[in-house]
Amino acid sequence: QVQLVESGGGLVQAGGSLRLSCAASGRTFSSYTMGWFRQAPGKEREFVAAITWIDGVTYYLDSVKGRFGISRDIAKNTVYLQMNSLKPEDTAVYYCAVRRSGNNKYNYWGQGTQVTVSL
Repeated sequence: QVQLVESGGGLVQAGGSLRLSCAASGRTFSSYTMGWFRQAPGKEREFVAAITWIDGVTYYLDSVKGRFGISRDIAKNTVYLQMNSLKPEDTAVYYCAVRRSGNNKYNYWGQGTQVTVSL
């Protein structure tokens, strides 16, 4: 069974940085894409970034391009989201998710980690 455990959230001032981690277990992920999503209070969940496990191709939400970086450590089965130049509008619960590459639906989700950016 796939398990995803996020960590690294917290409170940071605007302009600061945080690095989120997502430790994945339960299978070999070479055919999978790992993604980060976020959901702010009163808003729908939105895609933030994704990376293909096998070759590291990345995808980003336009509003985070140049500020966020997604990466993976194959040996540790861990995906990271480096978030720089944070803004108050980045405040949300951030979720890690997994889908089989080539499919649109993310089948497995972590429990989420809160990121709060203050002025």
